[in-house]
Amino acid sequence: MTIQTAIWGSKVTNGVTPSIALINPKTAANVGMIIRLASCYGIKQVWWTGERVSLDIERQGRIPREERMKGYRDVSMIQHDYFFDQFADATPVAIEVRENSENLMEFEHPKNAVYVFGPEDGSIPSSTLSLCHRFVVIPSRHCLNLATAVATVLYDREYKAYLNGERDLITPGEYEQRGVRESEESLLASLHMKGK
Repeated sequence: MTIQTAIWGSKVTNGVTPSIALINPKTAANVGMIIRLASCYGIKQVWWTGERVSLDIERQGRIPREERMKGYRDVSMIQHDYFFDQFADATPVAIEVRENSENLMEFEHPKNAVYVFGPEDGSIPSSTLSLCHRFVVIPSRHCLNLATAVATVLYDREYKAYLNGERDLITPGEYEQRGVRESEESLLASLHMKGK
């Protein structure tokens, strides 16, 4: 797994779009879930700012072991306060409730998006919003949990790409070779047991 910790200008990898950026996330569990979501939807990098969540195993606010170790090796986890500096060509998209935000249902996702999400207990600061080019609101009756908001945006991106003929339909069964193969093996084992 590519694990990098880089704070206060240390050397980090270049930004790859599409990407997810979390502003000072509060809980390691949410960041861990977002890493899993990134892997599910083919996003290569999850960036986050602040020090409330860490890759440091000695800290309480560390990414859950499942997400650090399980196998989401296709996602780089990068803690870096100045993530915008790492992208050469990106369209920062703030997911934020604000006047004149575009409705997610009507939003056309840029190919080179960096989706910026605020913390669970606050909003995206104005200094970060001033660097964003697009603003999107998720239509719902209440604010969503951070990981749920990320899941909603990534699903919307994938669904619209599928409708536009840019993605093939894929399921965990096909990608991970689950379901059908296990069923066939179970059936053969069952038939073998009956034959004895």
